[in-house]
Amino acid sequence: LLADTTRRRRRKAIIIQRQDFGAFLERFDLIPFPQPPTPPAKLPLQGLTFAIKDIFDVKGYVTGFGNPDWRRTHEPSDKMALVLTALLQNGAKCVGKTVMDELAFGITGENKHYGTPINPKVQSNIPGGSSSGSAVAVAAEFVDFALGTDTIGCIRLPASFCGILGFRPSHQAVSTIGLIPNSQSLDTIEFALPSSRFPLLLLISSNVDFKGWFARDPSVLCRVGHVLLKVKAVEPKRERRLVFADDLFQLSKVTKQKTVYVVSNAIEKLSGYQPPQHINFSQYVASNVPSLKAFGQNSSNLQYGISALKALSSVMVSLQSYEFKTNHEEWVKNVKPRLGPEISHRVLAAINTKYENVKVLYKVGTEMRAALQSLLKDDGILVIPTIVDPPPKLNSMKDYSTEFHDRACAVLSIASMSGGCQACVPLGNDAGCPVSVSFVSCHGADKFLLDAVLDMYASLQDQVSIAFKSALLPDVNGNMDASQW
Repeated sequence: LLADTTRRRRRKAIIIQRQDFGAFLERFDLIPFPQPPTPPAKLPLQGLTFAIKDIFDVKGYVTGFGNPDWRRTHEPSDKMALVLTALLQNGAKCVGKTVMDELAFGITGENKHYGTPINPKVQSNIPGGSSSGSAVAVAAEFVDFALGTDTIGCIRLPASFCGILGFRPSHQAVSTIGLIPNSQSLDTIEFALPSSRFPLLLLISSNVDFKGWFARDPSVLCRVGHVLLKVKAVEPKRERRLVFADDLFQLSKVTKQKTVYVVSNAIEKLSGYQPPQHINFSQYVASNVPSLKAFGQNSSNLQYGISALKALSSVMVSLQSYEFKTNHEEWVKNVKPRLGPEISHRVLAAINTKYENVKVLYKVGTEMRAALQSLLKDDGILVIPTIVDPPPKLNSMKDYSTEFHDRACAVLSIASMSGGCQACVPLGNDAGCPVSVSFVSCHGADKFLLDAVLDMYASLQDQVSIAFKSALLPDVNGNMDASQW
């Protein structure tokens, strides 16, 4: 009987996966909350549907954290995540939970237990993670928007790989009540610390487990942002200043005609933008984040800025691992969960490492936030490639996962370690894979950045059409080969 039940469940799971690209873990309907008989105005999210990553609490459902052993050892939630409540109150309808990387500890989107959601834009390649199912649900047009979380790029990377919009808000800009933590920095408000060794440091940390959301339509991206961020409806309009990180675009395997030139040409057609600026961002980081020197990096080896970026990303990964251990070491040791090979390696490394001089890790975050604020002030937007490599093929990560992971984290660490906000915007395709750029603003400038994306979007897409119709697009990036990493 047990074997027969298991077979039926597997057949049902395969059928469901084919129907929804494997994006959903479970389906349900949470309808918008009842409204007064005569509401003063139309609700901002009325008529929109959304899905949520399996990391948010839904009353009456087990929050599975992407792993069946976690689901087995936890009870159904008796509360609703505050962001979910806010969306329902504002007229949106939730239609289910989505697949994610186990314990939010991966960036590929591959899950050995529930299957890997199928990337609708390039089905032979990974969707990116850890918010893979949420990105796929939006890209495949099953929902209008979806919620995820971003630890070391878990919103931005799948948004780029699936060719959709993604937004990572500033640190502590959105409530984290009703969310399973991956990285301890989000515990500064809602969760008690198990140890008093670093209480003050956590109050100023800038790392990395924040909510974020996906959309196809920039107006939907903004409307969701305005609800979750609780921003003022109207702010004084100010000019925008775009700062291009030229050295980061040198890392990218996509030609600048399809990224830098598209953005530059787009803002020429718009009013309210200052002439663009250009910077070697990695050298700027090396000069303005002095605590990175503690990680063996120095300014004499910064021809392409690799050293500073690698140091920054290593700090990010160390912080995530330390805070994951603080949160979940007891559960991992007691339950001994079944994990996929890549996730198992990272979890065990995090749990078994003795973290020394953690104070320096947090100091890097503080300095990085100040450096970005000094560069961008209240009118600047940093323009960077969201990711420098195309999405790898499915089941290929074992062959080059370290190189891919390091190159990805180099650019993803900027917003993560500064606590700033970042918007990922799709710019068509290159060699059959989605292309995107990202716009980064300093901490607290979320509405400024969302409004800028909405303002630029149509012009960007016009320039994408022009760029992709060009017959000859020579590679002028000066791209680096893997040996230089």
